[in-house]
Amino acid sequence: MRQSFSKSFLFAIYLGEAPLLSQKVGNVYNQGSKRKGRDGMIIPKSIEELAGYAEKGKNVFFFTADWCGDCSFIKPQMPEIEAAFPQFQFIQVDRDEYIDVAAEWNIFGIPSFVVVNDGEEMGRLVNKNRKTKDEIAGFLQRVEG
Repeated sequence: MRQSFSKSFLFAIYLGEAPLLSQKVGNVYNQGSKRKGRDGMIIPKSIEELAGYAEKGKNVFFFTADWCGDCSFIKPQMPEIEAAFPQFQFIQVDRDEYIDVAAEWNIFGIPSFVVVNDGEEMGRLVNKNRKTKDEIAGFLQRVEG
């Protein structure tokens, strides 16, 4: 089932249903400030920034966590996947930092991937299993159609 995500959807989580998030969020969404990790993926600094990516653009949300062994397995291969799919912008989402967003998006296993185009979910590869580079590439090819 495809979902639509909007800033108001994420702000509702931020403002009403996720009081712990409000303690962590201090920055205001600014499209000009993209923080990238060592692997080149965008790492949102705030719920507002994350909401902006969910609402606009062709984005792959990569849900992960530092403690996740299967996430650590695929992370070194992510730059190759990003290079093979330049039509997408890759957003790394720390499942623990944005636990309420993960729950609302039904991310109950990591690593997981959700593709959103201008607020509309185009596809998801969400489960608790280890993902391979080929599996992720095949998923992104299917989403592209």
